[in-house]
Amino acid sequence: MFAANLQECVHRACLLEATAQKPGNVHPGASFEHVAYEDFVASADAIAPVLANTRDVGVGKSILEAVKATRGVCEHNTNLGIILLLAPLAAVSVEVSLSEGIQEVLSGLTQDDAEHAYEAIRLAQPRGLGSTDSADVSTSSPGGTLTEVMALAADRDAIARQYANNFDTVLNYSIKTMTASRRFGDDWEQAIIYLQLKLIAKDGDTDIARKCNSIDVHEAKRRAKAVLRAGWPMAMEGRLRIREFDRWLRAKGSQRNPGTTADLVTAGVFATLRDGYASMPSLEEIQIRAKQIRSTK
Repeated sequence: MFAANLQECVHRACLLEATAQKPGNVHPGASFEHVAYEDFVASADAIAPVLANTRDVGVGKSILEAVKATRGVCEHNTNLGIILLLAPLAAVSVEVSLSEGIQEVLSGLTQDDAEHAYEAIRLAQPRGLGSTDSADVSTSSPGGTLTEVMALAADRDAIARQYANNFDTVLNYSIKTMTASRRFGDDWEQAIIYLQLKLIAKDGDTDIARKCNSIDVHEAKRRAKAVLRAGWPMAMEGRLRIREFDRWLRAKGSQRNPGTTADLVTAGVFATLRDGYASMPSLEEIQIRAKQIRSTK
């Protein structure tokens, strides 16, 4: 059974990802110099009603309006990657699963969608965006549909790659990882942290790649694998290694923040809830967990 309340799915996915104590990311017990947990909560509140109307408004316009809504409550970029991932997913008809409907959405995207997305990216001003010779979002207009211009960046950006591969990481790998052995239903926070570790161990993080270098990307992968091999979360060694991993990621402030992975995790949580693979945690449950995390800072 597919969830009809897209606004609730978007909102919960954003809150759940932001609340889980993932290594290197913002959560109720950890912030960076420019952004805190409360900014992500406000951003979730702002974008949920916008993205819920994507099927009627259009993907590109929804991306732009969601970024504008975020800028109205937060002066820094908290969720551009999340918006870019959730807008196409939210555009899938609720009559079909995301995996059944995403290709139709992606094949129907236009150059107007790309124009709106480019404007949204420039407005969000993401850190470490970099430049490219082809379809550079900071200096040029898109020369194709949103799917086509995203495909041009697929080799260097994991979010763009989803547009090129029918959201394979989100709709296959992420859902299977989080729902394995009923992991999400038993403990949503552990399921979210587990997915983050698996994604970093598998592919690194393209946000770290943009802001740092390939050495840091390989080290992040190595450390994530070490946490998993050490038996996190059950084994003491695994719990020690995840704390070491967290300290290493934060040693350079937000430079090693695995932000792209966080965006992919949010999309994975959304897909899991939207397609009914797990029940939706209540808002009260999330708020209680946030208070518990703050109290142990």
